[in-house]
Amino acid sequence: MDDMGDTAPKGGGTSNSAKVFEGCPECGNESVVEDLSRGERVCGECGLVLSDHRIDTGAEWRAFSSEESDARSRVGAPLRYTVHDKGLSTIIDWRDKDISGKKLSPSRRSEIYRLRKWQIRSRVHSSLDRNLAQAMSELERLASQLGIPQPIREQSALLYRKAIIKKLVRGRSIEAMVAATLYAACRIRQKPRPLDEVADASRVDKKKLGQCYRLLLRKLDIQIPLSNPVDYISRFATELDLSSTVQLRTIEILKRSRDIGLTIGRDPLGLAAAAIYVASIMLDERRTQREIAEVARVTEVTVRNRYKEIVRKLNIGPLSLP
Repeated sequence: MDDMGDTAPKGGGTSNSAKVFEGCPECGNESVVEDLSRGERVCGECGLVLSDHRIDTGAEWRAFSSEESDARSRVGAPLRYTVHDKGLSTIIDWRDKDISGKKLSPSRRSEIYRLRKWQIRSRVHSSLDRNLAQAMSELERLASQLGIPQPIREQSALLYRKAIIKKLVRGRSIEAMVAATLYAACRIRQKPRPLDEVADASRVDKKKLGQCYRLLLRKLDIQIPLSNPVDYISRFATELDLSSTVQLRTIEILKRSRDIGLTIGRDPLGLAAAAIYVASIMLDERRTQREIAEVARVTEVTVRNRYKEIVRKLNIGPLSLP
């Protein structure tokens, strides 16, 4: 093994490294052993050195716990689209304490106050930065009120930045555009929210919100997946305090309805509400039509009509209404 380690690779380390996927040039074996201490890649069968110029790109320090690794890491935080400057600038904390936790002296405190004020001004110095700062603040408020997870917030912030590049925000309400991007991001990530719910939380008229949403679809060429009633089941069932068994039965009912074409041309919210209503009666966890309609943000008439269609088309036995 030591004798083979002194053998120079044919054609240089770079070309041999590219041939690793084709197998060892001597024996044809595809197993490769990496010796990071010597920077070599060796054939696991015959011991031929395939490359001897490997560069270790890892850290030069050692860590024995995740806390120690985080403390020694010299990289910054990842880029965040939900921050107007993507998190690249520094932030002076509002607490008047030094690194050891001691309070600052009055003279030092006044100096830090002036530095904090100018630092905020330097972060937001253009109209674009001011627009993004206000929009990201509104996005954070709206997403927190609706309980939107962080990945969907990042998707929404990215859509808003694309809208600014396309100059779609000019002449339109920032709140309406933020709400439209958040609604679109939920649809893209297949975690949809009813348009009424987003409109109520954003304090924007539903009609204006729909106009901004359609503008985004038209100008940004966004591919929105088809709305699936199954995507609403988990959240609706949680708000109605229904068991997982009811959720599984509801999904089963919706899948059977889709197989016979019952979901074509119908509102997914109404179908989801009606399927939950049927499943709750079948498993004796009854909820009234009014309760389900309020959670799904549809009318009781819609729940009743979809319920009758599901029972009739799927040949479900007679159910006693609560």
